[in-house]
Amino acid sequence: MKAEIHPDYHEITVVMTDGTEYKTHSTWGKAGDVLRLDIDPLNHPAWQGGTQRVIEKGQLSKFEKRFGNFMTTKEEAKKA
Repeated sequence: MKAEIHPDYHEITVVMTDGTEYKTHSTWGKAGDVLRLDIDPLNHPAWQGGTQRVIEKGQLSKFEKRFGNFMTTKEEAKKA
């Protein structure tokens, strides 16, 4: 390996939104720095499955808008 082309890999402390913290290795900051997270797997819908539900709801409403009476009979469509 060439010398001095790789970033410094050191230990930092990560603080989650609920206050828990853990030590890990990273190239972020300097050795001993504290990284405080604004979002994390504990509260963000992307990790909790919330985004998937939003996407499903969006896809369903898009389908209903496009093919609203696709599966209804002519009598049911007249009633609506």
